[in-house]
Amino acid sequence: MEKILVLDFGGQYNQLIARRVRDNHVFAEILPYTTPLEQIKNANYKGIIFTGGPNSVFDPASPHYTKEILDIGVPILGICYGCQLTAWMAGGEVKTAPSSEYGKITFKHMGESVLFQDVPELSDVWMSHTDYIATPPTGYEIIGKTLDCPVAAMQNKEKKIYAVQFHPEVTHSAFGAQMLANFLYHICGCKGEWVMDSFIETKVAELRETIGDKQVILGLSGGVDSSVAAGLLSRAVGKQLTCVFVDTGLMRKNEGDEVEKTFTTLFDMNFVRVNCGEHFMQALKGVSDPEAKRHIIGTEFFKVFWDEIRAHATKGYFAQGTIYPDCIESGKGDADVIKTHHNRVKTPEDVEFLGILEPLCDLFKDEVRAVGEKLGIPKELVWRQPFPGPGLGVRIIGEITAEKVKILQDADYVLRDEMAKNGYEKELAQFFCVLPGVSTVGVMGDHRTYDHLIAIRAVTTDDFMTADWAKIPYDILAQVSNRITNECAHINRVVYDITTKPPATVEWE
Repeated sequence: MEKILVLDFGGQYNQLIARRVRDNHVFAEILPYTTPLEQIKNANYKGIIFTGGPNSVFDPASPHYTKEILDIGVPILGICYGCQLTAWMAGGEVKTAPSSEYGKITFKHMGESVLFQDVPELSDVWMSHTDYIATPPTGYEIIGKTLDCPVAAMQNKEKKIYAVQFHPEVTHSAFGAQMLANFLYHICGCKGEWVMDSFIETKVAELRETIGDKQVILGLSGGVDSSVAAGLLSRAVGKQLTCVFVDTGLMRKNEGDEVEKTFTTLFDMNFVRVNCGEHFMQALKGVSDPEAKRHIIGTEFFKVFWDEIRAHATKGYFAQGTIYPDCIESGKGDADVIKTHHNRVKTPEDVEFLGILEPLCDLFKDEVRAVGEKLGIPKELVWRQPFPGPGLGVRIIGEITAEKVKILQDADYVLRDEMAKNGYEKELAQFFCVLPGVSTVGVMGDHRTYDHLIAIRAVTTDDFMTADWAKIPYDILAQVSNRITNECAHINRVVYDITTKPPATVEWE
């Protein structure tokens, strides 16, 4: 299988580059910058992409790499920090920029370069840098510039090394996708043979070989990720798979019953449901810190999980529905930790595993959905709204109580029902309600109230690495607000979140 290496130098959204490579049906593998050169040379990559990062190359503490990588005969594309690092390793000069560039900038490519084939001379690109290449290395020619960046792109055609100061992987770079396609197909010589059918075939074979005749236990949330993971494992080993659904009481309205119905009729597996809402409310009593809540929910989930099956469990494998964004936002390499995911909490020490299986850990959300459809999972489940592992626990700001859960469940149910009725849900990647823990004054009937505020969050995105707030028509928002305040107890105000990701995340906690 042809592969592209994405060499990670610590940027927060570096897996987005891998996602864009896969859009071209080429498999991308991400490795940290600490990966030995011999390992890279022996892997037969078709090309290498140096990612961005927050550091300055002239800082000795910054992530660097041996300059010998430029001479191994594999095409290279440096992006942002990776562009500066390429220049630095090759003997160029990198300095602090007199004028930093952030956001959309007009880029002009010059001369001839296959990297810019079918790209207009002028186009918008996405910049985010405080350093710049003052002097390109010997043997490299400047092939692009902006008003404040004299070396916005450079190349060494003989060595097939290219570098751009901007981020072609983000949708804000108008022709970034074309540039990446040019690199993959015209420079690296890729054929584009990686598709979901081959992924399923390969992954199922891998799972069968790894698992053999052993048992597998999957903690099931009922969301898309764990459902597709269950589908893959069920296809691979059937009844050797036991899915344990821990109903924490933090799911959406009526969702526990819907999960049970789906998984007892759809899959060839053993299904166990544990109802423990009261236990979780007690464990979360008095806790308001978001990381503490995540940790408690994750830890208690596994305690309940193993209390249920410890007596009859055999030594086998533990499976998780981990996907790429989980890995990114839990921190990978030198990337900052944004939040801790439930499936990254340490499992009980007294239970022995043969290993942990994460069959979806290389996939983004839309790729997971594509696998689910190929597996024959119903569309209503495959395209289900994303739901965090800690459930409504990260959508209730502050302390979690049973009363607050009920309030949020009712409001969220109205939002989902209204979006389904008017068909607008198809326009959204994710939408939900948040209970911020803020009380506001209101007038309902002839009475003055001081009750809860509900916030609505809705975003559009194709990868969940970046997201824009959805421009829902005012009449729809008005209908949702009217229904929530009239049908849901203890809510007298509705607001709409209009923040992009970044700087915010999709979830509030």
